[in-house]
Amino acid sequence: MNAFRRLLVFLAGLMGAAGVAAAAAGAHVSADPNLATAASFLMLGAAAVTGGCALAAARGPGWSFATVGAGIITLGTVLFSGTLAARALWNIVLFPMAAPAGGTMLILGWLVLALAAFERETRAG
Repeated sequence: MNAFRRLLVFLAGLMGAAGVAAAAAGAHVSADPNLATAASFLMLGAAAVTGGCALAAARGPGWSFATVGAGIITLGTVLFSGTLAARALWNIVLFPMAAPAGGTMLILGWLVLALAAFERETRAG
């Protein structure tokens, strides 16, 4: 697995942990529904990124739509969920339109990941 995929898997682990923490905060600190949404997106994003990296690694060390999609999903998830959690816990707005920008990145990331279905089955190397 190349260094970028290792970084993505590491970030996916952090996203999963943050998702559990956000769910716990939603149950014990604040009943704001944005925390539940952030938790769900963090945990689903973590699974998607891990799966995308696994798919890319199985196809070989080179460039892959799965790797690019996983990277975009990582950024979109962190931006979207981070915005919702910051607003719910600390009443902080990261920047105007941060959550919609993160959501748009998530949609794009999933579409790029879908393109991995059309890559060649195997790669040399």
